[in-house]
Amino acid sequence: MLRPIRRALFSVSDKTGLVEFATELHTKYGVELIATGGTKKSLADAGLPVKDVSELTGFPEILDGRVKTLHPAIYAGLLAKRSKPEHMATLAEHKLPEIDLVVCNLYPFEQTVAKPGVTEAEAIENIDIGGPCMVRAAAKNFDAVTIVADPSLYDEVMGQVAENQGSLTREFRRELASVAFQLVKQYDEAIEEYFLSTGEDASGDTPTDPDQSMWDDEFDPPFNLLQTLRYGENPHQRAAFYADFEVDRPCVATAEQLHGKELSYNNILDLDSALNLAREFTGPAAIVVKHNNPCGAATAPTLAEAFQLAWDGDPLSAFGGILAFNQDVDEATAQAIMTGERFVECIVAPAYSEAALTLLKGWKKNVRLLKTGPLSGAPEGLDYRRVDGGLLVQTRDVGADDVAKWEVKTKRQPTPAERDALWFAWLACKHVKSNAIVLASDTQLVGVGAGQMSRVVSVGIAVQKAGERSKGSVLASDAFFPFPDNVELAAAAGVTAIVQPGGSVKDAESIAACDKHGIAMLFTGVRHFRH
Repeated sequence: MLRPIRRALFSVSDKTGLVEFATELHTKYGVELIATGGTKKSLADAGLPVKDVSELTGFPEILDGRVKTLHPAIYAGLLAKRSKPEHMATLAEHKLPEIDLVVCNLYPFEQTVAKPGVTEAEAIENIDIGGPCMVRAAAKNFDAVTIVADPSLYDEVMGQVAENQGSLTREFRRELASVAFQLVKQYDEAIEEYFLSTGEDASGDTPTDPDQSMWDDEFDPPFNLLQTLRYGENPHQRAAFYADFEVDRPCVATAEQLHGKELSYNNILDLDSALNLAREFTGPAAIVVKHNNPCGAATAPTLAEAFQLAWDGDPLSAFGGILAFNQDVDEATAQAIMTGERFVECIVAPAYSEAALTLLKGWKKNVRLLKTGPLSGAPEGLDYRRVDGGLLVQTRDVGADDVAKWEVKTKRQPTPAERDALWFAWLACKHVKSNAIVLASDTQLVGVGAGQMSRVVSVGIAVQKAGERSKGSVLASDAFFPFPDNVELAAAAGVTAIVQPGGSVKDAESIAACDKHGIAMLFTGVRHFRH
C-alpha cells in the first residue's frame, strides 16, 4: 500500500547528505520538515523552512539535550495505527499530527570509545536514548511510517519517492524497518561490549586506562627488524620487514627461507595473503595469489591434484604468482609445479619432503621456497593499517562463519554438492579484495572479480574469467547484492546457486530474480569486506 510523505522528523548525528535529502523532499514534494537541535540548525542555515521539535511537543529540550523527543506528541504521531479509527480520533482530540517519515541516525558511540584515552563519562554521554526509541517506534509502525536510519539510503529512498510520486510502498517501508532494527541491535551490542571490556575488576575498581583494556593488552607497538628490503612497492621507496615482538606462531614473519633470492616487499604481502587463505581448509589445499588476490584455489584428495586444479583456475593470471599449501609439499606436488613452462615467484608450505626440496631447488635458482612449520588455526593478534597521521587497529576477520546459520531464501534448496561448493567459494571470497565475487565449480575456483567499484562489474569479470566453466558453477559475494542485475548476469552465465550476506533493502528483488531462474540463494548474515 502506498503512503504519501507529508511530514518528516529529522534528528541525525551524521549529517552527510542531510541538506540535499531534506531539500528534495520539501521542494519537490512539499514535505513539512521538523527537526531537533543541531539538525534543525543545519536545515535552517540552508534556507529550509523547518520547525523545531519543541513546537510539536510544546516543551523545550532539557537536561543538556538529554530529553527532547521523548514525548507523547512525538510517539503518538509515530505509533498511531492509521487503520484504527480510535487511534486517529485520539490524534484529532489532542491535535497531534501524524509523522510519516523519520530520518534518524544515532550518536557516534563506537567512534567515541575507539578514541585513545576516552573517558567513561565521554562514552556514556554518547549513548543515544531518544534516537533508538524513535527508530524503533517508526520501524514498528512501518505499515504507515518510513524510517531512514542510515545516510547511505537517502538516494535509494528518493528514487522510490520519485517513482511513486511522493509516496512509498509498504514493502519498501518494511525493508527499511528491517535495516533500522539491525542498526539498533548493532548499536546496543557495541554498548554492551564496551561495558564488558571496561567493567570493574576483581577489586571493584574501574580500570584507569579503558582504551588499553579494550585491546586486552594486545596493542603493543614494538616490533623486531627482520630484514631491510631492496625496496618497497616501487623501486624509489625504501622498505623493511618487521615482526611482532616475540612472535612464535607459524606465519610469514617466522617462516624459514630455504632457497631463492631475497624476498621483496610485494612478495611478503602476497605470501601472507596466500597463506591465510590456505589455512582456511583442512584437506589438501593449494592457493595461487597474484597482486594480493587469489586467482586460483582448490582442494582435492591429494596436494598435487589440488595444485593442478588451482593453477588451471586461471593459468594466465597464475603466471608469476605466489603458491601456498596447507600441507607438506611432496614429490608428486613438486613435479606438478615443475611441469610445463610455469613461472612462480615464491612457494610457501608447512614443510617439504627431501625429494620435493631437491627437485624445486634444482628447478629455478631464484624461486623463493619458504617453510612455516605446521599451520594451526587462523591468524592471531590485531590487524594494523597506517593512514596519514594515524593508525587503524582492528581485530582480525576470523571465526565469524557458521554454516549452520545460513538461511535458504529461495524456493529451490541447494543440493548437497552445491552446499559444499558454496562453502568453498565463501571461504575463498573472504580473501578477495572488495567488491569480491568468486565462481567455484565443486572445490575449484574458476572465476574471480576483485577490487571493482561496482559489484555487477565484478560479477562480469568473474564470469568472463570462468568462460564456459560458469555453467553449473556457484557464486559467492563478500557483501549483499544491492540490485538484482547481479543475479541476472549470473543466471545468464549458468550459475546455479549463490551465497551472500543479505541485508540489502532490495534483497526481495534479488531473491525473486533467483526464483525466476531456478537459482538457490543462501544468506550468511556475515559480511567479509577486504579493502
